[in-house]
Amino acid sequence: MTADELRTEVRDWLAEHWTGLPKATDPWVSSPERIAWLEKVLDAGYAVPTYPARWFGREYPNELAAVIEQEFKAVKAPGARQDKYSIPANTALKFGTETLKSDLLRDFLTERVRTCLLYSEPGAGSDLAAVRTTAVRDGDRWVVNGQKVWTSGAKTSEYALLIARTDWDAPKHKGLSFFVIPMRQPGIEVRPLVQITGESHFNEVVITDATVPDAYLLGGEGNGWRVLQTALAYERSIMGDTGRASRNRTRADDLIGLAREHGRLDDPVVRRELADVLALRELNALNNARAKAAAAQGTSTPIMSLGKLAMSRILHSEARLKTEIIGAEALLAGADHPEADDINFLTLNAFFTSIGGGTDQIQRNIIGERVLGLPKEPEVDRDIPFRQARRS
Repeated sequence: MTADELRTEVRDWLAEHWTGLPKATDPWVSSPERIAWLEKVLDAGYAVPTYPARWFGREYPNELAAVIEQEFKAVKAPGARQDKYSIPANTALKFGTETLKSDLLRDFLTERVRTCLLYSEPGAGSDLAAVRTTAVRDGDRWVVNGQKVWTSGAKTSEYALLIARTDWDAPKHKGLSFFVIPMRQPGIEVRPLVQITGESHFNEVVITDATVPDAYLLGGEGNGWRVLQTALAYERSIMGDTGRASRNRTRADDLIGLAREHGRLDDPVVRRELADVLALRELNALNNARAKAAAAQGTSTPIMSLGKLAMSRILHSEARLKTEIIGAEALLAGADHPEADDINFLTLNAFFTSIGGGTDQIQRNIIGERVLGLPKEPEVDRDIPFRQARRS
């Protein structure tokens, strides 16, 4: 099929099937209408067009898959190209057992089940290789005990991607395993954490004798670090592409329009800062396209860390610029001052992007070591059994 033939096919299909969706009331919960729509997209082969045919794909190259994405974006229809954006589906496809893929891959892609990420711990935030949550084999299942923190969407998730320690006598990077664990079971307690924005998207998760089937182990025992790096690359790619710019996605997202409305577009300082932000946006888009092209060819690339780091810088820069544009009004908040309220939310929420998916400092380490070739930081506990490693 040529690109033009595919474009015609997708346009005709969307014209016949796409009628819009009701506005979402909770971004962490999928409506029945959204799930039904995603089922249609998946069955048509548009959700994961680069996947094998056996797993709902069309085995298309990225050039053809991009046509599908363009046509869906043109009518603002969701669901296409989840082979770029779905962390659980992409990780499961690459490392999951046949049982796992048969059980859950379709549900991941249609949002019939929601997933969260059980990575960080109170004593292992930036150093994920130091996690102490344990998984112990018990026949055809694993018994998990430990504590995770800063988990988005844990209250509404049916499953989670979990990194846990399965071998305390191996060095810290080699004694880890990666699982898909059911969240709705005795032994998993979710405690919401209130953020600086007043929201509670993050959670603390306490795990006590919870179980996960052996078939839901990804990549084999002891290969968790490799699987985790792949899952993190998907997450950083998404975070490099997008950033939550406001609470309500108001017109305040239009930087040029905002400056024009407040009479600041001719201000040389504002114009310079505006040009800097817009240049960063364009540079980040080009860098992400390069990283995704490498990933699509099966090449592991640390360049996605550049995108994630850039998006953090963009959101902080936009917050400062919008605050400068509206001036003293930025001191106000609440429903009577929606523009200022929205901009202040952006200022506070930008810190999330500097932390989630690996802190800005971790991204700089990755870029320095794996892109620029600088010497690695010394790790005195890298090659010793983890049970001998110093801990806080």
